[in-house]
Amino acid sequence: MIPPYLSLVVPAYNEGRRLPRFLERLVDLALLPGRPPTEILVVDDGSTPEHGALQREAAEARARRLAASGRHRLRYVAASANQGKGAAIRFGWREADPHAAWLGFVDADGAVGAPELWRMASMLDSAEHDVLAGARVLMAGRHIERSLFRHLQGRVFATLAEQALGLGFYDTQCGVKFARAPLLRPRLGDLREERWLLDVELLAVLQKDGARCLEVPIDWVDQGDSKVVFGLDALRMFRGLGRLARRIERLPAQPAPANEEVGERRSAGAR
Repeated sequence: MIPPYLSLVVPAYNEGRRLPRFLERLVDLALLPGRPPTEILVVDDGSTPEHGALQREAAEARARRLAASGRHRLRYVAASANQGKGAAIRFGWREADPHAAWLGFVDADGAVGAPELWRMASMLDSAEHDVLAGARVLMAGRHIERSLFRHLQGRVFATLAEQALGLGFYDTQCGVKFARAPLLRPRLGDLREERWLLDVELLAVLQKDGARCLEVPIDWVDQGDSKVVFGLDALRMFRGLGRLARRIERLPAQPAPANEEVGERRSAGAR
């Protein structure tokens, strides 16, 4: 088995209906020529027994297809209880293959389609940046389907996040991101956010360490049935920004890995 160039976490909470369809498309496109060797980790975030069974069945069936390729693999891991999207992603990254050059995540609902996921993954080997993040930007050549309310709520949050942390990002909350593993792994113990603020925390911590970040405009189709609780989660996120900003300010900067190590890992996918 070829060591993975990318370890991709798919956090899943009660996604028994949408996850099988998304995984099927993800695997179909993974098997096309030219894809970087990839490990996909489906992390069940304490789903109900019904959804958990459907998610496990979907993951194991696709795992057999990928294993036959000898180039990719898929694993299903389950958290002991529901803790939130951020906690599930962090759990998956801790379980990831230690040889992976990049760590990433993508939402399980399929709002970021498999073609867009693999389009971004294809940029990693030649990337001059250390973090690649999707962005829902309505522009020529990109297709965005999103309700006006969610768009406006997202813009308000992005503005507040910018005021609190100065990240320079248009869309901190888009559900697909990749980071160089040598930069991210030493910081896993410093990531604390369990729910929706992990995206912001990840960007803030790695920028503090001097990571070069790039937003990539992507296609996005809102799938409905959001896990965000209207009002309550928004209030939690807005209140959490100030707390997060204070914690990031107190966090010591992490020395960057040697350039040779990053360079070696960058070229790993060329094998």
